[in-house]
Amino acid sequence: MEILVSATPADVARDAARRIAREAAAAIAARGRFTIALSGGTTPWLMLDQLVTLPVDWSRVDVCQVDERKARDGSIDRNWTRIQAHLFSRAAVPIERRHPMPVLDEATAGVARYAATLRDAAGDPPVLDVVQLGLGEDGHVASLVPGDPVLEFTRGDVAWTTGEYRGTSRMTLTIPCLARARLLLWLVTGEGKAPMLARLCARDTSIPAGRLPQTGAVLFCDAEASRGMR
Repeated sequence: MEILVSATPADVARDAARRIAREAAAAIAARGRFTIALSGGTTPWLMLDQLVTLPVDWSRVDVCQVDERKARDGSIDRNWTRIQAHLFSRAAVPIERRHPMPVLDEATAGVARYAATLRDAAGDPPVLDVVQLGLGEDGHVASLVPGDPVLEFTRGDVAWTTGEYRGTSRMTLTIPCLARARLLLWLVTGEGKAPMLARLCARDTSIPAGRLPQTGAVLFCDAEASRGMR
């Protein structure tokens, strides 16, 4: 895995945005479109603030989600609400290329609908160009948390978490779907992430994040998070 350490979260956000803009240009040149799946957190919003200032052909960009909480439309608990505020308010992504997870649908129907959305945007099976990931202090990635049986789910690209995590049930992309991406792009900042980042870099498969492939992946982290790797 390519590891890039920057001084601050703002620097991480800037460097990641530049990488995504380059990946978008290459994908559009090669295939006529660029598909990205976004996670929640804090640094991703800083990254989007930087990304919208860069030259990206947004008319050819499909924006998907890595995971989402079950909450009402417009709720601050929804990652999609932040994506709308930090990306769509300033970037002219066509409505038909904006793909929120249907978390208010009946569970089985919602999973099937989002799986179909991914196939329409990224092929069958879906191969997303960039999947932006974060790392939880417990080693979770997307909404794939320690001990959840959905970690073993191999029969589809989208699933619901088995129970609630921090008070909400969640829809998430599965390990097979994430692993299929052309580029896994990690954003990890803060001293609290240092122990799990060390385990991720050591390919510790006992944590959910450690189950994803590292070949071809890129990690953007700040100085505080990188302390565990020293």
